[in-house]
Amino acid sequence: MRILLTNDDGIEAEGLECLERIARTLSDDVWVCAPQTEQSGKGRGITLTEPLRVNTLGEKRFAVTGTPTDCVVLAVNDLMPERPDLVLSGVNRGHNVGEDCSYSGTVAGALQGMAFGIRSIALSQSLERFHDEVTAHWETAEAFAPAIIARLLEQPWQAGVVMNLNFPARPPEAVTQVEVTRQGFRDIGEMHAVRRTDLRGRDYYWMSFRGAKQDHAAGTDLRAMDEGKISVTPLHIDLTHMPSVHDLKGVLGGAPPKTVAAE
Repeated sequence: MRILLTNDDGIEAEGLECLERIARTLSDDVWVCAPQTEQSGKGRGITLTEPLRVNTLGEKRFAVTGTPTDCVVLAVNDLMPERPDLVLSGVNRGHNVGEDCSYSGTVAGALQGMAFGIRSIALSQSLERFHDEVTAHWETAEAFAPAIIARLLEQPWQAGVVMNLNFPARPPEAVTQVEVTRQGFRDIGEMHAVRRTDLRGRDYYWMSFRGAKQDHAAGTDLRAMDEGKISVTPLHIDLTHMPSVHDLKGVLGGAPPKTVAAE
């Protein structure tokens, strides 16, 4: 099995080292193509307005001056002699649950693999607190990911699905359950911008999260992180809201309307 690894924390990230160890328990044909610098929060962004540079760091190891999506596209189309059988993206420093999935570069790397028709898995390690001084429990992802990935690969997957694995902020001995979950949603007010002032008196902003404690719905990836469980969520990219499609077909369809209804 040929495995391609990518991430959004960058080629030098500890989580990528963890992912390499995970991958090598599954295969000895492991390729790495990751961003030169951190690309967190870039989602499915691709680089269109400037050239991409590829730095060869060793056999089967490349750093790209672009996003996780750029990395997977270049690896599959140009850098690898044959397409991979599996794409693993991560292990991200911090979980990717709830609405994180829509702007996560980690999930985006897996989505691009899926777009190529390759089985793809995103992996993230939750933190007690997102701060540089906090050390992630990489040993938790490393302890459980190989067997979970192997079990997933034994199962048939529907087309257009990626698997999103999140490991709780606990040491391995404190993790006792895996749960297949659905994507949850936080209170949108948790995201905000912190305004600061530079030395010239000009305002600038840092995007941030308040991290307020919430009671997340049972069965969601968010709740699984709260309860110290490993979360496995099948994701797909279809954003269509089908109930609205059915509702709108009653008022739109056929010839386009030419008059505005009176209020």
